[in-house]
Amino acid sequence: MFADRTEAGIRLARAVQRLDPPDPVVLGLPRGGVIVAAAVARTLAAPLDVVVVRKLGAPGNPELGVGAIAEGGVTVLNEQLIAQLRVTSHELDDTAAAEHGELERRVAAYRAGRPTVPLEGRAAVVVDDGLATGYTARAAIEAARRRGAASVILAVPVAVPETVGALEEVADRVVVVEAPRYLMAVGAAYADFRQTTDAEVEAVLREFGSRRASPVVEIPAGGVLLEGDLEIPAGAAGMVVFAHGSGSSRLSPRNRAVAAGLRRAGLGTLLFDLLTADEGTDRHKVFDIPLLGERLLEATRWLQARTDAAGLPIGFFGASTGAAAALRAAAFAGDDIGAVVSRGGRPDLAGDALERVTAPTLLIVGEDDPAVLELNLAARARMTCESGLEIVPGATHLFEEPGALERVEALAVLWFRTHLEA
Repeated sequence: MFADRTEAGIRLARAVQRLDPPDPVVLGLPRGGVIVAAAVARTLAAPLDVVVVRKLGAPGNPELGVGAIAEGGVTVLNEQLIAQLRVTSHELDDTAAAEHGELERRVAAYRAGRPTVPLEGRAAVVVDDGLATGYTARAAIEAARRRGAASVILAVPVAVPETVGALEEVADRVVVVEAPRYLMAVGAAYADFRQTTDAEVEAVLREFGSRRASPVVEIPAGGVLLEGDLEIPAGAAGMVVFAHGSGSSRLSPRNRAVAAGLRRAGLGTLLFDLLTADEGTDRHKVFDIPLLGERLLEATRWLQARTDAAGLPIGFFGASTGAAAALRAAAFAGDDIGAVVSRGGRPDLAGDALERVTAPTLLIVGEDDPAVLELNLAARARMTCESGLEIVPGATHLFEEPGALERVEALAVLWFRTHLEA
């Protein structure tokens, strides 16, 4: 089913991405689960951490798990199996003591002095390379909850169907790519299931641990302070300011994935919340395009006044209703905006501002999003600036199909690099 753990992680990431988890942190189960988790974290543009777990093997048959332990003092037991095998409490204590020693060794090696990634109020995405009995996953889920996760998503490439059903009662969501009826072993689902080494796990964690978190900035706009994430790579060729759609925020995994691609291409990014938390519950403000457009303009003026962004050409990336706000703001900003990209946008909601946009504008729409495609065709016909329309084959409104978001990223990089540099 899978070539290796990395390919499995890429496929799993697409499935997790459809859930659009808010402010996710990806937690890999060492060892093999960390390799899968790294691919998920890259796609979600999310931080990666580990949750160290150890299986408790039955006396005389260590491969048969009777429970599991996890960091944070978590223990989960298969009481029914323990009774069937007549495992004594003394035998169980001896096994747990031995595994605790190994667990502590791995925690020290994998973290290497780095602090855990905070989970309070965030979505924890617990990832392993497969599920058999599921007791290590149960322990990992409990460990994530004890660390304060607001929700826990269990995500694996392959699993025994019966185990999936049992874990759906423990996790908030369970994501599985393949659940074959007859699965003799997790490794049977992989062409390459070689053992992952501690050195490989440590290298992956060092890679993610060396990344600096986006500094949270506060942007004054209309008498309120709006939170944002600002990242400017060294030698940036320009800045792209994101305007999210209704019901979303700067923490949208889709926008963050596109933003990560832009940064890899040498562009700075600013993702910010156009509304405060309280305002976000007001459906009128959520669809108030003039208000959102004005907030975007104020964020642009704030960015232009910063010394670290001074002189950099600025573009807008808008999604859904955010695209209308981006076009409206671009119409008022004139030559201050070098390019606009819309993903699955509603440019029709920009109203008369469409005819006043001068920035080169790219409209990206999914092939299987016919209503929005029709609106984009009509809107483009009204525009007088340089414009382009790209239809992503097989994509629906959220671009959750395999390869769809990657295509959006590639198109946005090319459009911004071409027009902002010009």
